[in-house]
Amino acid sequence: MKRAVYPGSFDPVTFGHLDIIKRSAKLVDELVVAVLQNNKKNPLFSVEERVKILQEVTKDIENVRIESFSGLSIEFARKCEAGFLVRGLRAITDFDYELQMAQTNRVLAPDVDTIFLTTSLEYAYLSSSTVKEVAYYGGDISEFVPEPALRAINRKLQYKEKRQ
Repeated sequence: MKRAVYPGSFDPVTFGHLDIIKRSAKLVDELVVAVLQNNKKNPLFSVEERVKILQEVTKDIENVRIESFSGLSIEFARKCEAGFLVRGLRAITDFDYELQMAQTNRVLAPDVDTIFLTTSLEYAYLSSSTVKEVAYYGGDISEFVPEPALRAINRKLQYKEKRQ
């Protein structure tokens, strides 16, 4: 069985992420979308919320499962018995960082390869950070995120506004 892990923060999941998920799911028997619990970041959504949103967004893709993890993505991939890590590339600046990570991961786990997929041009500019900033200032993000993420962002930001 060909299994791959697509790790990321997904805070929030964007159409760019979904593009990579759909395309990589076609390449393997099973794709594990791995939601990182990163204590260094201040996420908009908890890990549990991100997992739930991703489950809703990917419910029609039969060979995708969503899990959370902490620590090194390469160790999570080994735990899942995955032969591949999937990484999305938007721009050349992504490539520099991702190449270093792929080479490091190759030393740590020679049995796990990294597959790079370039994001479709229509999403090449898109990042979760940009989406959060636009949403925070009241901009329309409906062209950037799937409907379940849009609803969750709107609920979260309305709740934050009420508390201030």
